[in-house]
Amino acid sequence: MIDAPDTVRAEAADAAENPPAPPQPPEPARFVDPDEETVDPEEHARLVALYEGSLKNIAEGEVIKGTVLKVSDSEVIVDVGYKSEGLIPLSEFYDENGDPMVQPGDTVDVLLERTEDRDGHIVLSREKAEKMKIWDEVEKAYADRKVVIGRVIERIKGGLAVDIGVRAFLPGSQIDVRPVRNLDSLRGQELRMRVIKVNKKRGNIVLSRKVLIEEENAEKKKETLATLAEGKVMQGVVKNITDYGAFIDLGGIDGLLHVTDMSWGRAQHPSEIFNVNDEVEVIVLKFDPATERVSLGYKQLHADPWTSAAERYPVGQRLQGKVVSLTDYGAFVELEPGIEGLIHVSEMSWSKRVKHPSKLLNVGDMVESMVLGVDPNARRIALGLKQIESNPWQQLGEKYPVGSKITGTVRNLTEFGAFVEVEEGIDGLIHISDMSWSKRLKHPSDVIKKGDEVEAMVLNIDPENQRLSLGLKQLATDIWDDFFSTTKVGDVVEGKVVRITSFGAFVELAEGIEGLIHVSEFEDQGRGDKAELTVDETIQMRVIKLSPSERKIGLSVRALTNENFEADWRSYASSESPEVTLGDHFKQQTSSD
Repeated sequence: MIDAPDTVRAEAADAAENPPAPPQPPEPARFVDPDEETVDPEEHARLVALYEGSLKNIAEGEVIKGTVLKVSDSEVIVDVGYKSEGLIPLSEFYDENGDPMVQPGDTVDVLLERTEDRDGHIVLSREKAEKMKIWDEVEKAYADRKVVIGRVIERIKGGLAVDIGVRAFLPGSQIDVRPVRNLDSLRGQELRMRVIKVNKKRGNIVLSRKVLIEEENAEKKKETLATLAEGKVMQGVVKNITDYGAFIDLGGIDGLLHVTDMSWGRAQHPSEIFNVNDEVEVIVLKFDPATERVSLGYKQLHADPWTSAAERYPVGQRLQGKVVSLTDYGAFVELEPGIEGLIHVSEMSWSKRVKHPSKLLNVGDMVESMVLGVDPNARRIALGLKQIESNPWQQLGEKYPVGSKITGTVRNLTEFGAFVEVEEGIDGLIHISDMSWSKRLKHPSDVIKKGDEVEAMVLNIDPENQRLSLGLKQLATDIWDDFFSTTKVGDVVEGKVVRITSFGAFVELAEGIEGLIHVSEFEDQGRGDKAELTVDETIQMRVIKLSPSERKIGLSVRALTNENFEADWRSYASSESPEVTLGDHFKQQTSSD
């Protein structure tokens, strides 16, 4: 510790012994007024105290009340009891339509931002004062768990921005008890919510609509469960629509209205019948108190149209309907709400080959059809489209009688024949056996080709089975008949060996006509001569057998060398039955020798 100088110690001791006199209060200042020479000191003191008191009550950042003194085109002058007035932009007093909603004499809440600006005016803000009031209300609503109402501004990441006087955040998970897929649909709507988080310093407010709905549903649910029972008709609101049905709010508890229970008719999607928020009357089909699952019905409140379908749609009746669906096998036609009939693809045209119903009909078309059959138990009605028109197959017999000639185009070839289109949609079949009298055909393409125009003969018409039989060879003379009419047993003929078998040789006598030389007819056994035959060899032979019914010809080389053959045959034929052939006679002769 450092000692003080001696002079300092002496002054301190002197001051202790002789303390100074206490200070006297200054005399009140005297102000000179232009109109009066002096101001009363007491009045002056009162005014100064009032002024100083007003300064103590006003602090920057506080909301205070002020009186509107004047409204100009751009500003509002407000008196808050300070030494100067405050200026606020007129835009802070505009309503939603952009019109000013303030006039002189109005009392308004304003925020004191600064006590003085460069021009000596205090800086006020009505807008910020309103927001601070709202923040106070929001904090109070959070503390008291009160409901707030806000308007959805826009969709943002994670949820929605909501205006409750200030901007707040409504998370997507807090919008409803079920996920909401289309958040944009809520834009502009007013929602009732609860504040679940607030931070004034950071400017964060988090809202929840889900919490409020759950609380409200809990109360409604108690009342609904107390009266819920199977068979009861109830009012509900469509809350959600899916591909398989709609969820109906019955009052705190949701029931499922399946798509199959919406209409007696066809419903492709529930949205065709209902929309979200629709009020609907439903009946409870099933209720499980343990799981609280409710199955609802809508169509059950209306009469089943199939009950009297057989009486209202007799077989043979013609009626109008709307095509509502197309499948590979036919078209479904709506006759009335809840009643549909099927036009099978086979009942669409008498003649046209309908590969798919879309070739003739489109969804939405109005068509006339005929009732072919009704099965109320299976809920089916068979309809016919072609029955409205005359059957061309019934008229075919009049136009093309059996035996007449007909011209057509080869449309298709199969292994068993050729289909020839004689009219649009009407084909006739030329069987391979009716293509040639003589040729052994392996395939119809050996005679005709696809696209050829051919002339054929009508062999048979079957209108019920829609079959037309045609013949190609019937237009030509039967070469076998020609041969049998010009050839007799004993004639010498010439032909070419076409093939040799173990039992003989086949010889072509004319195009398409063959005869057989049996091995026993190769040589003259009596003389010992032997005929050597080879394929493609042209030889002479004698006809020893003719069978027109079987189209068979017997030939012999051996009979050709017998000098007594003709005489023997003439005498034999005159005495024996004419049915006996030359071959039979020749065999008898050789055996006797």
